Amino acid sequence: MAIAIIGGGISGLTVAWYLQQAGVAYDLFEANNRAGGTIRTQPTDGYLLETGPNSLQLSDDLRDLVQDLGLTEQLRDTAAVSANRYVLRNGRYRKLPGKPQQLLFDGFFSLKARYHILRELSRPAAPTDPNETLAGFIRRRFDQELVDYALNPFISGIYAGDPEQLLLHKTFPQLAALEQAHGSVLKGFAKSGSGQRRRIVSLQGGLQTLTDTLTQRLVHYHSNQAINSIARQPDGTYQLSTSVEAMPTPYSAVVLALPAYAAAALLKPLFAPEAAALANVYYPPMAAVYSSYPREAVTHPLDGFGALHPKKENRYAAGSVWTTSLFSDRAPAGEVLFTTFVGGAQYEEQARQPEAAQKAAVHQELSQLYGIEGQPTWQFRYYWERAIPQFDTRIVPAHAAAATLAEHRIYTAANWLAGVGVPDCIRHARKLSRQLIDM
Repeated sequence: MAIAIIGGGISGLTVAWYLQQAGVAYDLFEANNRAGGTIRTQPTDGYLLETGPNSLQLSDDLRDLVQDLGLTEQLRDTAAVSANRYVLRNGRYRKLPGKPQQLLFDGFFSLKARYHILRELSRPAAPTDPNETLAGFIRRRFDQELVDYALNPFISGIYAGDPEQLLLHKTFPQLAALEQAHGSVLKGFAKSGSGQRRRIVSLQGGLQTLTDTLTQRLVHYHSNQAINSIARQPDGTYQLSTSVEAMPTPYSAVVLALPAYAAAALLKPLFAPEAAALANVYYPPMAAVYSSYPREAVTHPLDGFGALHPKKENRYAAGSVWTTSLFSDRAPAGEVLFTTFVGGAQYEEQARQPEAAQKAAVHQELSQLYGIEGQPTWQFRYYWERAIPQFDTRIVPAHAAAATLAEHRIYTAANWLAGVGVPDCIRHARKLSRQLIDM
């Protein structure tokens, strides 16, 4: 009997791919005319824009998927300077230590902070607390300066989140595990080899090459078919009604590869409490403002991945990726392209401002921080009303709801359960597909 997959983002596509490889019948339904979800590469006016993730860590599962699809030769590494990450401190950009052992010696942190870093090596582990936040954990193990100038910008850059709200055991449980196993996070990093950076990659033509290739290889992919309802039959199977027709096929299981709020709307008639938990997951708004300048107009060397702004610095944007420092083909020759992020959990007011106001504010801030003369050659804005799901206290009942739904053969393959990164979604989707194959 077939399996229904609702949602054609990277999670749904990956589940479908591995089911197809195993000869398991499935139907994948996508409401829009294109698959890929938030992975979207948009050629615009001679620029190549990523309006979702701009690059990916090459995890083992991502590498396997790329190889299976015959795309290995199309992998593109970021430039060597991408190892450098900058953080704004006291109004100027400073390079963040790249390895845990450098925290003590490169001068980024104050003497007081370095003393607390050294003390962390001998500070005993505390009992596990499921309600501990990321900020609470780093403050307890180190001190407030590391929360302000390391954790805060890092979490803003990855989750568009607030480390005072995000839960440790839901976002980075490996940190808690290192503390419990080694008595010290830094000792744990040293002994386990953790903290080593993976390759950062894109694909020729942009990241959408991955999702486009998956879509082309899937035999039972149905675009422009939104699911209107899910009905449970007396024998425990499910039938779906789409925007095109009622599907006569009974499905033995349903995979929800959807944002939590979209899954909630479908589930409410059958599973009201679980739907309410999913509807409560918080997705803050965010905008990406793309700004291009002549290279000679920018005095900063742009020798890195980009720069992040700690909330403590009271800046307009959360930070910028130096797009053309990573991939030189993303803008016309002689131009440098910044991808600046406005919004997230700590910057909601800025995210909701009009497009013209955002573009002007971003240009003003870039000009001040990077020593830019003149106006941008070109600007573009992309907006998400609901960007990245937040793994705060509201995610706990949503994850519990996903476990309950799985008992009824309604499974979840989405970033609000798997983790917000594309490699997390691929890993989770691959694991789920194995479970479905063995079902």
